[in-house]
Amino acid sequence: MEHNAQPYLPDSFIMSAETVEDFKGQIGNAELVDHSKRLNTKLWNVAEGVWCLVGNGLSNQTFVEGPEGLIIIDTGECVEEMTEALAAIREETQSPVAAIIYTHFHYVAGTEAIFTSEQRRNIPIWGHERITANRRSYGTELSAVASRGLIHQFGIALPDSGSDAVINVGLGQSYRNPDHAPFTPGFVEPNQIFAEPISTQIAGLKVEMIPAPSDADDSITIWFPELGICVNNLIWPALFNVFAIRGEEYRDPRVLLTGIDHILSLSPEIVISTHGPPIVGTDYATAEITRYRDRIQFLWDQTVRGINRGMDLEKLTQFVQLPRSDEESYLTQQFYGLAEHHVRQIHNGLRGWFDGNPAKLFPDDPSQRAEKFVTAFGGFKRTQEIANEAFESGDLRWAIELSCVLIEYHLRSEGDSAEEIERDSNFLATCLRTIAQKTTAANIRNWCLTYALELEGFLNLERHRRHRFSRSVVLANPPSSTVHALRVLLDPIQTIAYEGELRWEFDSGETTGLLIRNHVAVPTDGKNANFAISLSLETWANLLSGLLTLSDSFSSGMTTTKNTNQEITKFFSHFDLPSFTQ
Repeated sequence: MEHNAQPYLPDSFIMSAETVEDFKGQIGNAELVDHSKRLNTKLWNVAEGVWCLVGNGLSNQTFVEGPEGLIIIDTGECVEEMTEALAAIREETQSPVAAIIYTHFHYVAGTEAIFTSEQRRNIPIWGHERITANRRSYGTELSAVASRGLIHQFGIALPDSGSDAVINVGLGQSYRNPDHAPFTPGFVEPNQIFAEPISTQIAGLKVEMIPAPSDADDSITIWFPELGICVNNLIWPALFNVFAIRGEEYRDPRVLLTGIDHILSLSPEIVISTHGPPIVGTDYATAEITRYRDRIQFLWDQTVRGINRGMDLEKLTQFVQLPRSDEESYLTQQFYGLAEHHVRQIHNGLRGWFDGNPAKLFPDDPSQRAEKFVTAFGGFKRTQEIANEAFESGDLRWAIELSCVLIEYHLRSEGDSAEEIERDSNFLATCLRTIAQKTTAANIRNWCLTYALELEGFLNLERHRRHRFSRSVVLANPPSSTVHALRVLLDPIQTIAYEGELRWEFDSGETTGLLIRNHVAVPTDGKNANFAISLSLETWANLLSGLLTLSDSFSSGMTTTKNTNQEITKFFSHFDLPSFTQ
């Protein structure tokens, strides 16, 4: 089998990488620390009447002044973030806001600040038709894992200062600017939606908006042909994240390449992205974006090449190494994610989880495997010695694998192994912290440090391993979206020999239902339900978010229809949500 002669990921977390201390005492890779300079807060005046605010939050806010007013592109993570952006732009122009455009659903939560500032609500908001649906789904069915993923990837729970504090998050200084607390949500749905390329006049300017899936299927590229300016969500200030360590759906590089090739075909004079500083100058932009584009194609092509040669995932990640160039720029560096993870994701997106290695087809139970592993090494003491030797020699991958085996082994042990679990947990934390301080990738640093602090007992993320509903999310969405989301909380063991359908009648006039049968909960319209409840959306939000228990809800305005409280209580008892069983 062919292997690359290069070391395994030479620029990811080699032990010889230079580490430095940042201004808050953070310790990390010198290149990652230097990357922060590109993400500093600055209002870039890239052309007459065109500004881009970088560093105000995780994303940029862009402003384009036309003959009939100001176009605002993206509104950030919260009302406070957009309020600060408006204060910055009002130092430059007093043009009234003529329109808002969303590049995708991630950074659209500050829009209410614009309506407040303009003292009117009749502002056109342009965006892809999928934006509203994507906003709704993000906080319902996958709420627990989504929040946990954000905490790990963006270092949200890391300390504010000291060696473990966040250096940057690759695309910005932080997930949310701490100066913007309490992060008031202010999303307003787009009222000018589209799913196909569209060309129109906005604020007296010709604007072309082209769907261009990126890290979201509702991403668009915005082209101002009269200005030679392109605004997009494809060109990031780091190697594009085909795989997000927080967990996301597959981002197909072939689709990304189509969107990037479209940008190159425009020969833009200025390229403004959702993250990072603008790229100014046609020749410079063309050269930088071409290299960025080709790195993405390289990852896909070489992964497929390795797959066709019969390589499993471990061999693939050694085989596919990013090429080196003296002309390399920050756009193709691993400041966000890692190439080896992108390779794995491409394989999974194309071929699924099975990579042809027979050992992965029928893997052993993790606890039994750990016991067999430790026994084969001659006991846990000898296994610990081997793990220590691996760490001392700089073989962090092997040290991490062995420490995970040891922890699993001790958890299975029938004896009192608390001391050994603590010992091996601290050792694993040391390994992860070492990687965090050596890696160029912000995602990896933040993830490793968050996990290390939890192992050491300084963080407790258990509440993010339980499904939670945010009260604000429930109130902001149609009731049916959260009712139907309950299907992923059904405990099948509790539903043995049970069948029943409940109808929800909300005071807004909306009705919806859920049918429990065959160990699943099937979304319905509720018309044929055995029994029903009537309630307000506020009561439902309080119940889902845990502010009310089910018994409390009966005394807070929730009423039953042609059935008893006991029947309703029995129906809700099948779901794994504490407030339903109290």
